[in-house]
Amino acid sequence: MSNQNLRILGKGKTALAIKESYKNAILYDDNDKELYDINSEDLTVVSPGIPPHNYLVKNTKNLISEYDLFQKDMLFNIWISGTNGKTTTTQMLQHILEEKGSVCGGNIGTPLSNLDKKAKIWILETSSFTLHYTTQAKPNIYLLLPISDDHLSWHGSFKEYENSKLKPLDLMDENDTAIIPEVYKDYKTKAKIITYKNSLDLAEKFDMNITSIKFREPFLMDSILALSIEKMLFDTISYDKMNTFIQDAHRLEELKDSKGRIWVDDSKATNVDAAIQALKSYNDKKIFLILGGEDKGMELTPLFEELKKYDAQIFAIGANVLRLEALADKFNITCTVSNTLELAVQNISNNFEEDTNTVALLSPAAASFDQFSSYEHRGDEFKKFVTLI
Repeated sequence: MSNQNLRILGKGKTALAIKESYKNAILYDDNDKELYDINSEDLTVVSPGIPPHNYLVKNTKNLISEYDLFQKDMLFNIWISGTNGKTTTTQMLQHILEEKGSVCGGNIGTPLSNLDKKAKIWILETSSFTLHYTTQAKPNIYLLLPISDDHLSWHGSFKEYENSKLKPLDLMDENDTAIIPEVYKDYKTKAKIITYKNSLDLAEKFDMNITSIKFREPFLMDSILALSIEKMLFDTISYDKMNTFIQDAHRLEELKDSKGRIWVDDSKATNVDAAIQALKSYNDKKIFLILGGEDKGMELTPLFEELKKYDAQIFAIGANVLRLEALADKFNITCTVSNTLELAVQNISNNFEEDTNTVALLSPAAASFDQFSSYEHRGDEFKKFVTLI
């Protein structure tokens, strides 16, 4: 393919990385509508963040994904997707396979165009956005974590979001393998399917001793999934190597204040399922839970149904405080409307007794953009407020 025949939709990290490989490619975004030839037959790569209802996307004839563009460079590739845990699972798998010649990228870290073309294995965290646009490339191994409500405003419905996550199964052949939740055991695909109900079930299928793994849920599942791939490829299980893995910040990151009380930064929990998993990690404790932000109309009832099982109080912040307050009242859960993160920390501190079996948990089940620049910013501010108590 000649550079002159390639167009790129978007001007962010992915688009600029592709431009490095295709010097003559032309980049377009929403500011270039008047310049954009909607009748062009040129091959056009779409950046994954651009939604299908975008004007440029809707008016492009020959649209492909970044994965399709670089499929020829994928000698052996593992795709990891799902709603929560895909970043951690990708990082864990790279941690244990790096010595085997793997590199990782995709939705995290390195764009495909910058990955080592001579690497033996590509480990790709794969978003539903990318999968939506991919029609040619396929994984040799597809590792799918559970699917729950997320990115509904982008996809339009949960069904479309789910379809994107399952799409690789349509493209795989009999030489490929997929590890998927048991709920999809009847999905029609040519690939070999291995299903799992939970961490214990998957560990048993790969003859794995979970007592040798230091992580607790939800990271236990992530580690078992990563080790399952190692067992499949090399018939080894590197427990000791896995146990040296260090988790990213803002995902169930514990810290103590000056009084020794435990606070947990789970700012990366931007959807309901992630918050539910966080609650399960502290099911034996009293929980002061900070919820709220930009939920984009996400269905929150399952979270409140889960909260009824715990000794928990809610401290509501962000754009959806009134919605949270109404749901808390409906489910008879104590809720303090705090509006801001700083005030929520102060309100919790006033009720947080020392030497008790209690944790203060920031697991918002919402995006951060109503009050912060990112979930990292939200988590950093949370930790700052805790240290100032």
